Amino acid sequence: MEILTRAQAHRDGTSDAQLQRAVRRGELHRISAGIYMHADHFRELDAGARHRCAVLAAAETCGPGAIVSHASAAIMHGLDCGGLRLDTVHLTRSRCSGGRKSQTLHLHPAVVPPEEVALIDGVATTSLARTFVDLARTTPFETAVVIGDCALRRGMRRENVDASLDHARGRLGMSRARVAATFIEPGAESPGESISRVRMRDDGWPMPTLQHEIRHGGRFIGRVDFFWKEHGVVGEFDGMVKYRGDNPGRAVEREKLREDAIRDAGFEVFRWVWADLRDFERVRERFERTCLRGAAR
Repeated sequence: MEILTRAQAHRDGTSDAQLQRAVRRGELHRISAGIYMHADHFRELDAGARHRCAVLAAAETCGPGAIVSHASAAIMHGLDCGGLRLDTVHLTRSRCSGGRKSQTLHLHPAVVPPEEVALIDGVATTSLARTFVDLARTTPFETAVVIGDCALRRGMRRENVDASLDHARGRLGMSRARVAATFIEPGAESPGESISRVRMRDDGWPMPTLQHEIRHGGRFIGRVDFFWKEHGVVGEFDGMVKYRGDNPGRAVEREKLREDAIRDAGFEVFRWVWADLRDFERVRERFERTCLRGAAR
């Protein structure tokens, strides 16, 4: 993704008047003051990539000392960000005061130790652990868990989370952040699985084992999303990604054979999809019926 700055344009012999004409003609998209991108390229970007453009533009304009943070850091790290608002770029300056907020930029004042800074594409960004802690303090628990589960899958270490929690001691939202830090798991492999875990916790379910391997007769059957050994029950969240591709019919057939093999191994299986997360009571009813079938085996 190529950003064009006003200074670069001037070096190439393009004047301000020419830049403005290119914007009016729809050839360039103005990301922020003095920062542009070819309009055709910008139109092809999704919300996350567009926010990344805005982040790079803000980092360019704010200059040295500004560290990309919060939701903007999550985008830079490539984390699952579906629950985050991306209409504002978040930057942090490592100082105790002097923050400001506009419609498109939130500048946070907070000490950021060197070990909590990562360089991503040449841009200073809060580390995975610091990013998670900042978001766990300031976003709903469910969103924080989605971010934290993903960050663990991307290599975030729990000892770094503990260190970031310690550095942020006394800041608003720390009790919420600590609870989220104890709940996150790398075994939740998608936002839907993370959200399901939160709904199970809130609804008082027995907590499952994640990504459990099912074997039968010495043969590996598969790795399942959720497993309740005491009930003999397997739960699978269908994000539908597994059915995309050149031959979705064959993928459905493979999944049916896999489910039959899990049942042959002595376990009952129930499934749910994104739409079920809007009314999780239906998932609970499915779980309870499946537990009864498991008990009747």
